Amino acid sequence: MKKLIALVSGVASACALNTAYAQSSVTLYGIVDNGLEYQNAGAGAVVRGVSGGLFASRYGLKGSEDIGGGLQINFQLEQGFSGMTGAASNAAEAFNRQAWVGVSGGFGEARIGLQNTPQYIFMNPELDPVAVMSIGSPMNNFNSLTVRVNNAISYFTPTVYGLSAQFMVAMRDTTTKPTNGLQFYNAAVRYVNGPFRAAAGYEQAANVAGTSILKIFNAGGSVGVGAARFFLAYHTERQTDDSVKRDVYEVSGSYSFSSADQLSLMYGYAHDQTGKGNNAQQVGLTYSYSLSKLTTLYSSAGFIQNRNRAQFTLNGTGYTGIAVAPGADTRGVVIGMLHRF
Repeated sequence: MKKLIALVSGVASACALNTAYAQSSVTLYGIVDNGLEYQNAGAGAVVRGVSGGLFASRYGLKGSEDIGGGLQINFQLEQGFSGMTGAASNAAEAFNRQAWVGVSGGFGEARIGLQNTPQYIFMNPELDPVAVMSIGSPMNNFNSLTVRVNNAISYFTPTVYGLSAQFMVAMRDTTTKPTNGLQFYNAAVRYVNGPFRAAAGYEQAANVAGTSILKIFNAGGSVGVGAARFFLAYHTERQTDDSVKRDVYEVSGSYSFSSADQLSLMYGYAHDQTGKGNNAQQVGLTYSYSLSKLTTLYSSAGFIQNRNRAQFTLNGTGYTGIAVAPGADTRGVVIGMLHRF
């Protein structure tokens, strides 16, 4: 009888362990994006190898645990790196892109730690067909935006009748002045109804010295017509010390010739509101073709006409464009391949 009880207890314990294991998961993931780029800002051509032409190269761990009652504990750790050299984007930080833990359920999701902002994960996909990535996107080249912040607390609402929202605040620390209080605010709202999508967001970020504040508002909308989608977007930013006063307008569209490819054409205009006339306009083009679910070939091109003393350059998603002399035009093209794992 004792042996039978011991056997039953052992089986029950094993089942309990298996059940607990099944309720949690950890995934290793990443993207390697490498390419060759040509850029010319008027002072001679530069040909170079680049990493992050369409997506920033990164690796990470993410996972969740079902704790019952419809609740899950989630986490994500992510580090950026150069696929051309293998070097970390920031060697001083083990996970420089994301490091957060949170809880989700019927109420939505809450997170705390280093994480991407609502602007980056919620607004950008609604502003143009490449989600403000690559040298082809005027919004990528003309805008100041905060991609991710430390010490952040965020809340994502559930989607109700196509409407959802994200809110975030971030705390100051010893790297900022003053060293306590709130440094960053970001909120975004999105509405999706069939082929129609629209979003708007506001961001407020204090500089490291605590001497001025950057205030940003974004709005974008798009409509799908068959294999095509058309976008309109608006961006405005103001630095309270009057060093930046700029409005950006973009009209763009995409067309999918098949389920495996997409061609995107974009035009943007940056209007300097400081009275100095440092305006600029850009035409951009991006084409991507999926060899498989995990591997994509892409090419992106851009031409920026800088006026007066404007110095806008062609930035990749994961790297900075070459230096531009005041008022000089810049042009470039990149061809690359990315693989997800």
